[in-house]
Amino acid sequence: MRTNSLIEDFDLYDHKIDSDPFPWYQILRDEHPCYWCESGNIWILSRYDDVAAAAQDWRTFSSLKGNLVDEIPGRSGGTLGTTDPPRHDRLRALAQAAFLKKNLDHVVEPTLQLADKAIDNIKAKGSFDFVADFSSEITVGIIFQLLGLPPRNSAEMRNKVVLSISTDKKARGRNAELDAAFANLSQMISDEVAVRRQTPRDDLITKLAEAEIDGDRLTEREVVLTTSMFVVAGVESLSSFMSILALNLHDFTEARQSLQIDPARMMPAIDESLRYNTSAQRFKRVLTRDLDLHGKTMREGDGVVLAYGAANRDERKFENPDVYDIARNPQGHLGFGMGKHFCIGNHFSRLVTEAAMNRFLERIPSFGMQTREFDWVSSSNFRSPMTLPFKIN
Repeated sequence: MRTNSLIEDFDLYDHKIDSDPFPWYQILRDEHPCYWCESGNIWILSRYDDVAAAAQDWRTFSSLKGNLVDEIPGRSGGTLGTTDPPRHDRLRALAQAAFLKKNLDHVVEPTLQLADKAIDNIKAKGSFDFVADFSSEITVGIIFQLLGLPPRNSAEMRNKVVLSISTDKKARGRNAELDAAFANLSQMISDEVAVRRQTPRDDLITKLAEAEIDGDRLTEREVVLTTSMFVVAGVESLSSFMSILALNLHDFTEARQSLQIDPARMMPAIDESLRYNTSAQRFKRVLTRDLDLHGKTMREGDGVVLAYGAANRDERKFENPDVYDIARNPQGHLGFGMGKHFCIGNHFSRLVTEAAMNRFLERIPSFGMQTREFDWVSSSNFRSPMTLPFKIN
């Protein structure tokens, strides 16, 4: 695959990029580190140093017009991921104030309860879909508890969230069905926010609605969009993060056995999974000025993809990057982003994943794949298995 000509076949809207982008990333890093992608009408940066520098330079690489390759209508300028300072800093401070009032360290016990219930059902079946039967049960359950939302069918809710952030690969962008899915999700949240305005509760939606710093509060739109993105990140991103970690532990038996001997190593295993196989593969920025890089001139107004998934496999930064090594200590990995847009929910995600996966390995110490043939979420940004067919050994 390592030929110049084949990079012309690189297509952000090709399903083979969802299933295995890493050989393509290698070519991009080595031969086309600043690549104009015709299929997406966008530049792609793939080397670690370039991606990390861009992620920290919001003045040049702006998020104001959206951070998704195919942006969701009505989202730009209203969320943490789609704003630049100073507005971004205001939103982040108010969101953090809400998080601090809703102590997230208390999520461990309910996570374990959800995990035990899911595992009981899995053990009764023997064969199971890790995504539907475990990770989605955890993420939908814990996120909805945290936000104070009524219980929903986990698999059904996850599918709705996935639809809301998906890409229509044939249309090479969004379509009416996908836009309607996000609009429906936002309307559900809007209805809940209206209820909290009338009857406050001890939940995160209320904390967001009431968050105040020096008299400044989130607008109604900001509360709805911020909460909607917490649902998306918590239900889908966290579910895929957990599922890919399970896939890594399946493929690297020594790592799994090491964690079963010493569960305290789960946090390093989580960080290495975020480096090795992050679900957040690519995010978009828009240039605010002309910029020369690697002999190419990118123009003001051009879109630029920061390929986190490629940068995390850059041998210039990480030794033997194509090996999942839980002893690595991958300092500086981009699994949660970098700079102003470093994931605000990273602590929550780590806590939930550590608790859930340690309990999973404790109660299901040996598991195998039913098949390696499974679909991936249709996305130009994220890499996430739709299903993960496992069986208990």
